[in-house]
Amino acid sequence: MSDLAYPSVTIGIPTYNRADSYLKEAVESGLNQTYPNIEIIISDNCSSDNTEMVVKAFTDIRIRYHRHDVNIGANNNFNFCLKQATGDYFLLLQDDDLIDDDFIEVCIKAANYSANIGIIRTGTRVIDSDGKVITEHPNMVVGLSTEDFFRSWFACKTSFYLCSTLFNTKRLREIGGFGSKNNLFQDVMAEVQLAAKYGRADVEAIKASFRKHAEQTTFSAKVRAWCQDSLMLLDLMCDLISENKSVVRSEGMRFLSELNYDTASAVKSPLKRFISYMTVLKSYNYTHLPPPVYRGLRFVKRRMRQVLGSPVVRNTP
Repeated sequence: MSDLAYPSVTIGIPTYNRADSYLKEAVESGLNQTYPNIEIIISDNCSSDNTEMVVKAFTDIRIRYHRHDVNIGANNNFNFCLKQATGDYFLLLQDDDLIDDDFIEVCIKAANYSANIGIIRTGTRVIDSDGKVITEHPNMVVGLSTEDFFRSWFACKTSFYLCSTLFNTKRLREIGGFGSKNNLFQDVMAEVQLAAKYGRADVEAIKASFRKHAEQTTFSAKVRAWCQDSLMLLDLMCDLISENKSVVRSEGMRFLSELNYDTASAVKSPLKRFISYMTVLKSYNYTHLPPPVYRGLRFVKRRMRQVLGSPVVRNTP
């Protein structure tokens, strides 16, 4: 099979002010692919550092570099990369993440070299700022139905990361690219739609690295927004399946509430953290809190009812 017979793959790298940290590693991980038919688009979101110098130090003709005159926002930059892509498949590689040398080769082989699969996914490792492995998440959903694919996420048998997902470029454009109400679960929204409508190919092995580090934008101030996007995602999942919607919703509510309680726990201010817990509790009506915190929430809830004049129902022996 000639190189031209292989499905082509675009690696989009949106970047902002990472010239002195992780950008070079991300680009190198793309260039080091054993798969022959790739291009790399680097979209510089008006960085104030020497990003352009770092990129132009690479002389590989597969790289296309664009610098925006103004910062267009992270999600718009994601979709700019998608718009520029010429490949059959599209990988959105964040400028601090990495892919293994054989990531694309393994993915395309799992799809039997078809250019028509909705998404192709591998397992993911989480690494720290120095590249040391924190956790590993194999993709244990090979051969499962769409419903069981969703439920496997809730059961922690797979996880959603951009760095370990190839998207069908044409189909991703057809659904409008990346986007959600608050642009927090926009990648997962796209994944579940393409998987349900156009199928997926799965690789159990871990072939990509998501970097967790101090430079990342904190999620702690966006608890309400995370809850909104999570609930919209769950609604979408239920719309995409024909059976067992109530089971998927129940399992999803519990799982997503846990994710959002974890987000709330990162809020530094005790008062704001408490308010964040209340926001998650109101959104999901699930409790995943230490008993003292839960008892405190129940006490506040009873007091609020009393203040507002609502009767407090107590269990009698």
